[in-house]
Amino acid sequence: MTSPRPHSRFRPHTPTRPTFRCRTCGAAWPCSPARLSLLVAYRGDPLGLLTYLSAQLHRARHDLPHLDPAGLSARFLDWVPRQPR
Repeated sequence: MTSPRPHSRFRPHTPTRPTFRCRTCGAAWPCSPARLSLLVAYRGDPLGLLTYLSAQLHRARHDLPHLDPAGLSARFLDWVPRQPR
């Protein structure tokens, strides 16, 4: 008997290059599950999260030069909560 395929919410939602689509759900990365897991993983380290996402954004700009740079920046960075000053 084969085991059932694990539910996608338990598999990591990581980007596939060069399309930067989620390897698990196929949505534009970072998808909602990826965002949630990144927020948990980088809890207490917003600078670390922004550094990681900035590196991914740099790769995405290289791999997807036909997409609007402002749109890519929004997709990768605008959802990250900012610390009040």
